[in-house]
Amino acid sequence: MNFIENPTKLRGFEKNLKVEKVSRRSILKGLGITGGFVLAAPVMSRRAFAYETGAGKMPHGVVVDPRVFVAVAPDGTVTILAHRAEMGTGVRTSLPLIVAEEMEADWSRVKVQQAHGDEVKFGNQDTDGSRSTRHYLIPMRQIGASARTMLEQAAAKRWGVPATEVKAVNHEVVHSASGRKLGFGELAADAAKQSVPSIEGLKLKDPKDFRYLGKGQIGIVDLHDITTGKARYGADVRLPGMKYAVIARPPVTGGKLVSFDPDTALKVPGVEKVMQVRGWPWPSKFQPLGGVAVIARNTGAAIKGRDALKLTWDDGANGKYDSVAYRKELEEASRKPGLVVRQEGDADAALKGADKVVVGEYYLPHLAHVSMEPPVAVADVKGDKAEIWAPVQSPGGTREDVAKTLGIPEDNVTVNVTLLGGGFGRKSKCDFALEAALLSRELGAPVKVQWTREDDVRHDFLHTVSVERIEAGLDKNGKVIAWRHRSVAPSIASTFAAGANHQAPFELGMGLVDMPFEIANISCENPEAAAFTRIGWFRSVSNIPRAFAVQSMVGEIAQATGRDQKETLLALIGSPRIVKPAVKDMWNYGEPYDSYPIDTARLRKVVELVAEKGEWGRQVPKGHGLGIAVHRSFVSYIATIVEVAVDEKGKLTVPRVDTAIDCGTYVNPERIASQMEGAAIMGLSVAKYGAITFKDGKVEQKNFDDFQVLRMDESPLVTNVYIVPPGPDTPPSGVGEPGVPPFAPALMNAIFAATGKRIRSLPLGKQLEA
Repeated sequence: MNFIENPTKLRGFEKNLKVEKVSRRSILKGLGITGGFVLAAPVMSRRAFAYETGAGKMPHGVVVDPRVFVAVAPDGTVTILAHRAEMGTGVRTSLPLIVAEEMEADWSRVKVQQAHGDEVKFGNQDTDGSRSTRHYLIPMRQIGASARTMLEQAAAKRWGVPATEVKAVNHEVVHSASGRKLGFGELAADAAKQSVPSIEGLKLKDPKDFRYLGKGQIGIVDLHDITTGKARYGADVRLPGMKYAVIARPPVTGGKLVSFDPDTALKVPGVEKVMQVRGWPWPSKFQPLGGVAVIARNTGAAIKGRDALKLTWDDGANGKYDSVAYRKELEEASRKPGLVVRQEGDADAALKGADKVVVGEYYLPHLAHVSMEPPVAVADVKGDKAEIWAPVQSPGGTREDVAKTLGIPEDNVTVNVTLLGGGFGRKSKCDFALEAALLSRELGAPVKVQWTREDDVRHDFLHTVSVERIEAGLDKNGKVIAWRHRSVAPSIASTFAAGANHQAPFELGMGLVDMPFEIANISCENPEAAAFTRIGWFRSVSNIPRAFAVQSMVGEIAQATGRDQKETLLALIGSPRIVKPAVKDMWNYGEPYDSYPIDTARLRKVVELVAEKGEWGRQVPKGHGLGIAVHRSFVSYIATIVEVAVDEKGKLTVPRVDTAIDCGTYVNPERIASQMEGAAIMGLSVAKYGAITFKDGKVEQKNFDDFQVLRMDESPLVTNVYIVPPGPDTPPSGVGEPGVPPFAPALMNAIFAATGKRIRSLPLGKQLEA
C-alpha cells in the first residue's frame, strides 16, 4: 500500500496551509473536556464541489477555509471532530482515522465527535461528490502531524533533551536513549504551550510505518450503536415542549394553496393547530414548497389530522406534466441536432461515409432517492437565534439557508448533525430543515417536522429523466470511425433558475464530453429539455444515464461486429494515453486536470483486472450470461462484470458481481468494499425497479409498493471487490458514488448474452417477460 509522501506532488496544499491554536476554552467546553489542549488547522482554500451557486454560475463552488479540531484530555483520551456527515460511507471514521494515524494515537483511545455546521471553522461541509478523502487526506495528515510534533516538543522540554531524540509511539512519547515514556494525557497541558509548527517544517510519517491507513478491516465507529439501536438519527431527537408537525404540500411542483378547511383536522385527538406554511415560487433552490401544517402532540396524530384536511390546490403551469408524453418529446429531440458541446473531426461526414451505423436510443426515468430514513428535522427558534437538529449532508449550507430564510445572522444559527439513515444526495437539500425553522418561529416552541414515505416519494428532488441517443459509424473492418452522442435531460440548474434548458457544465462532464474512446470523429450534443418538477443530484448524478448508454453501445458494437465484449471495449478505449477532449472549461469534478487527467491506462487496467479476477469468458450454465462495463467518474475508474441468470419465465437473478476500482490512494479498504457492494445493490435496484412517473403533474407513486427497491433476497449472491494498488504519487479519488454507473450497462450486456434481448430502457420491469 503506497501513500503520498510528498504533498507538493498532489495539489500544492502546502502553499496555503498553516496550523494554529485556537480558543481552548470555547472548544474544550464544547467537547466536554477539562484541561488538555486543542489544535486547529486552517487548511487550503480551494474550489468546492458544490452545485448550489445560483443562476449562471453552476457548477463552481465558493472558496472556503476548512478547520479541523483535535483535543487531548488529561486522561489521554483524544477527541477528533468529524466535519462531514455520516450516511454509510464511513467518513466519520476515515477522516479522524487519518488524524489518529499521523498523531500516533491509539485508535482504541480515540473518540469521534460530530462537528456542527460552521463553514468558517470547518470549511466546506457538503458531504457529496465523493470528495471527503480526496480533499482532506493531506490536511488531516498535517493536523495529526502537528499534534504529534507538539506532544514530542513538550516531552523533550520536560526531559531537557533535543526534540530529535524523542518520538511519539502508540499514544506515548518515548525517549529511547533513557527509556523514559510519557502518555499523551500527561503531556496535554505542556503541549498546549508549544508553538504550533509550520506546515513547511512538518514531517509526515513514512507510509511504511502506517498502522491503520490502508491496512486491515477498521470498522466504523458507530457500528455498535447502529446495530444495537442506540445510534441517534434525526427522528430520535426529543426536546422539552416539542411539537410534532406534518405538512400537506402542493401535489404539483409550483402549485399553490387556494383554500383549506381545518375543522375536521382539529377534531382528531392530539391535533392542536392547523396553519399555512409559507412557500416560495418555483424554482427557488431548496426553499419549502409551502402548504398546510398540522401541529399535534405526536406524529401519528399529526398524520391523521392531515389526512382529514379539506384542501384545494391550484396546480399551476406544471399541472399537465405527463411522463409518457414527455418521453416522446425527449426522444424526438434526440433525433435532431442540438447544442454541440464537444466536436472533434467531422462526425457527420464520417457517419455518412460509414460502412455500417449502429444506433442506440436509451431511456432512463426519474428516480427517487428513498433513503431508509425519510427527511426529518427539529428546530428551536427563539427570537433571532435558531438551533436545528437534522440528518443533513450539508450542515454549513443548512446553516446559511436557515439564516437567510429567517432573516437572522448566520452566527446565530446552530446546526447539529445526526446520523443519516441514507442520503444519496437528497439530504444535501435542506427544505425540511427550513420548514421546521419557519414553524418553530411561528409557534414559539421547538418543532419536529417529519416527512412520511409518501411525502418523500412525491416531493423529492428527483434524478433527472434522460434520453441518450448514440450513433456509431463503423468502417468495413468493424472499426468505429464516428461517434455522435445526443443527451437530452432536464438540468439540475433548473432548480436554481428558470429557463435552464441545457445541462450545466458539471452535468455535461459526467460521461458525455469526457467520453474517453479513441475515435477520430466525435460529436457530443445537448438538445434543450425543460424541467417540470424539482431536479436534484442523485448518487452518481448524470453518470448513470451516460454510462448506461455508452457501455450498452459497446455491447451493441460487439454484437454488430461479432466480437467479444471485453475486446471491443478495450479496442474503443485504445492506446494508453491522457485524453484531452476539445472542450472549453471541461468539468473535472472540481479537480485540476494535471493531477486528475483522463488516463486510459488506468481505465484499461480496471477492465483487465476485473476480467482476470472475474474469470471473463468462463463457461456459464444455460440461461446465464456475462456482461462487462467500465466508467470513470468522480476521478476514479470502475469496471464491473455482472453474471445474470434468466429462467424460462423471464425471472432474473444475479449470482455474481465482480468490481475493480482504482481510487488512487485510499484510507480504509473495508469501506471501499462496502461501498462497491452497496453500489451493486443500488445499481441492480435502479435497473430493475426504479421509475417515478407523472400524470397531470403529479407523481403517480407513493411508497415501496409502487416504487419498489431491491429486497434482500434479490441482492447479488456474491460481490467481489478488487482494489488497484495506487502508485506512490497517485492522489485519492472518489469511492461513494462511482460504483453505481457501470452496473446497469454490465447487467444489460449480460442479459443480452443470456437471452439475446437488448434492453435499452430502464427500469427492466417486465421487459424480459414480453
